[in-house]
Amino acid sequence: MEHYNYLAFAMPAFFLFVFLEYKAAQKQKRPELFKYESSVSNVTIGIAERLLNLFISGTFYGLYYFVYEHYALFNIPNEWYVWVALILATDFVWYWYHRLGHEVNIFWAAHIVHHQSEEFNFTAAARITTLQAIVRTAFWCLLPLAGFHPAMVITMLLIHGGYSFFTHTQIIGRIKWLEYVFITPSLHGVHHASDEKYLDKNYGDIFVFWDKMFGTFQAEEEHPKYGLTHPLKSYSFLWQHFHYYFEIAESYRRANSLKNKLKAVFGSPAYMDQDIRPELEKRFLQDERHERKPLKFKGYLAFQIAVAVGMLTWFTLCFNSLRIEDKVFTTSFIFVTLINCGALLEQRKWIYYLEYGRLFILVSYLMYIFGYFEYSFIPLVLFMLTEKTFSVGKKYNEYILQTQ
Repeated sequence: MEHYNYLAFAMPAFFLFVFLEYKAAQKQKRPELFKYESSVSNVTIGIAERLLNLFISGTFYGLYYFVYEHYALFNIPNEWYVWVALILATDFVWYWYHRLGHEVNIFWAAHIVHHQSEEFNFTAAARITTLQAIVRTAFWCLLPLAGFHPAMVITMLLIHGGYSFFTHTQIIGRIKWLEYVFITPSLHGVHHASDEKYLDKNYGDIFVFWDKMFGTFQAEEEHPKYGLTHPLKSYSFLWQHFHYYFEIAESYRRANSLKNKLKAVFGSPAYMDQDIRPELEKRFLQDERHERKPLKFKGYLAFQIAVAVGMLTWFTLCFNSLRIEDKVFTTSFIFVTLINCGALLEQRKWIYYLEYGRLFILVSYLMYIFGYFEYSFIPLVLFMLTEKTFSVGKKYNEYILQTQ
């Protein structure tokens, strides 16, 4: 039992809260709070972050211990009042990490994914990337450096993250008296808004007084419009993760001096050339001028999400006892599934071939388990014969994609 990772149950808990929020939205007659495509996109990004963090979260914790044991400035005891100081210090570090994440291009590239969603609900809280987690960990190292014990830091980060999850909702309206001390869903909704008066406001995660101290506080007035000031034109899983790095690279390429090249990397996103993204979208994405029809087969997409979540829950629970080949298979299968979900939202015709790739990964793994891995070429032959004989691709496009 000691080999199990019980953080696996955080994922079923997440979907339970999403379900409860969805039912509350229905009861309040606010169906606009959930948009199918956007919610699916949010969930797939969250799955990817949880998956990758399984491989590197131990490194994060090890880094805290390394900093504490070798460089701690003070020996801070484990007393009740220290926990009060720690939660304040944690939120203070978060404020500056979060603020720099909006004001410095290279940090914004990691954080922008969290702000891409045009809906604001619990699923939007899942839009965290591993790159963002890495940047965040570098800031968290200030806590063990100050002398807070890593075990205390890790516990506080779990509390901190749990609180921030519940600020991603519109089900709860303004609680004005609470806003004197705490970040509420209303205040955090302002932070996620693309309205000009709301930009770069409310960076705190738990407490509101950092924003009031440093001039970044903004109460909700008009109802926010959520998302980016220049929304993405794609639900592509890969494009959502990496588009801003492409934009930085293009801005760097265009810069005609060392100063401007440094600005491309370390300057403010507010000064990024807004013509770059449309040009990159034309170069890398399919033609988006036509309006997409509603998906014909949402059940197929929901099934893929369910498979990915089920596999990830099992993978997280048993991660410490799995063999390397089990980890390679599960990671590959889940990532192909996530890419496939984005491609289905995009109605990309090549997802049919991606389905063959995913099926080949599954069959190869099963053949490896049963000792027949050297015969993995046989499924490839069978796939080709099946396609040639029954025109499966055509039927797939008619049934899953909007080709008619």
